Amino acid sequence: MQCVVFICTLFLTIATTACGQQKIESKAETKAETKVEDKSSGAHPATKGAIFKTVPEKIDTQARYLIYLHGKIIEEKGLRPTDARYGVYEYEAILKALADKGLAVISEARPKGTDPKQYAPKVLGQIKELLKAGVPPAHITVVGASKGSVITMLVSTLLKNRDVNFVIMSNCNDWVLENFEVDLYGNVLSIYDFKDEFGSTCRRFFDRATGLNRHKEIELTLGTGHAILYKPLPEWIEPVADWATQQ
Repeated sequence: MQCVVFICTLFLTIATTACGQQKIESKAETKAETKVEDKSSGAHPATKGAIFKTVPEKIDTQARYLIYLHGKIIEEKGLRPTDARYGVYEYEAILKALADKGLAVISEARPKGTDPKQYAPKVLGQIKELLKAGVPPAHITVVGASKGSVITMLVSTLLKNRDVNFVIMSNCNDWVLENFEVDLYGNVLSIYDFKDEFGSTCRRFFDRATGLNRHKEIELTLGTGHAILYKPLPEWIEPVADWATQQ
């Protein structure tokens, strides 16, 4: 009889333990499911070091924002195009390299045949949205490469804010001067390679500007010309990041 009681007791203990374990596992599963649901409910990733296609819905006013405007070849051949002279345009690697500097990067692939004069107001609207949310002007940087730099110049001209940062890469030339009304405002950095056949010094753009604040020019001596824009080279990534994070 004692043996029967012992067996019954042991069975109840095992059953109770198993039931309790099942409840614990059930709670853990519920927590995991809740996390997944939270992630898919529209919550945004941490702004610092993130990459967005447009201004995020939840704007972190303490973050440093960088709007990157790519070259023309992305419009024509997609996200990872190849040029016979310059190689592969590492667009996504460039965005990642800039984000790795702790910047909140905003960038999208523009449609084919985008008119700089029509696209510049869109970027202007993004900047105004950030400013309206309380982001300090000095925490906003617009970086343009090749055709993107023409858009950048137009945005600077339209915005007329002496404290927003701009980077012009490889497209200061006579054609731009003759075809676009450019009057640079803000903190402007120019970067180009000394063998670039499309863009060289922006000195004439600086001389005619009426709203320049802090400005600087870097002539790289890599000797690869326009190809410097195609990869996230430290020779230009580092000074761009420094320009975007200066007080």
